[in-house]
Amino acid sequence: MVIDILTLFPEMYDGFLNSSIIKRAREDNKVTINVHNIRTYSPFKNKQVDDYPYGGGAGMVLMCEPIFNAIEALRKEDSYVIMLTPSGEVFNQNKARELTNCKHLILLCGHYEGFDERIKSIIDLELSVGDFILTGGEIPSMLVTDCLTRLIPGVINSESLEDESFNNNLLDYPNYTKPYDFRGMKVPDVLISGHHENIRKYRLDEQIRITKEKRPDLIGGNYEK
Repeated sequence: MVIDILTLFPEMYDGFLNSSIIKRAREDNKVTINVHNIRTYSPFKNKQVDDYPYGGGAGMVLMCEPIFNAIEALRKEDSYVIMLTPSGEVFNQNKARELTNCKHLILLCGHYEGFDERIKSIIDLELSVGDFILTGGEIPSMLVTDCLTRLIPGVINSESLEDESFNNNLLDYPNYTKPYDFRGMKVPDVLISGHHENIRKYRLDEQIRITKEKRPDLIGGNYEK
């Protein structure tokens, strides 16, 4: 997978690209992540990318021309262009799995008061990471990139992926490690029983309990125990 990120602040990605799983995935050629400065594509000598909104109002709006130029320069036959915006479809694990089928993603990060509406004419998907406002689309683009990269075959152990939250519309079960007894708080005996079926049932029961308590909106359908 190739991910091209369009941003006004490419320096924000230095640590993100060179740490942890993202760094290893890039070094192993599982994913290629390129960060592009939108100002590079500005037709103006001063590299202007925004201007005051027609009709008045606070803040500045990202202009059409620099972003059209950037997307048209990067877009290929198999590209899928995503605008990161609060008004988009809310990102979740199912959407992440769907997007891993794309060979080339272009992530467009907003800033200031948003985009000129006409930019949406060259966008394939508007995507939001939640019902809140951030300074710009840089952090959402990192979130989406991280989530997708983990799903690329070979980046994460397949067994680990199967056991993660949201894979069955349930939150994850509790995990424990040594010591067995810490300040009177003991590891549930079933987890040290060696009985794999009982452990599986315990973990599923815990997933259902925790999801009902914390995210009842996720519960749907019947779960075998």
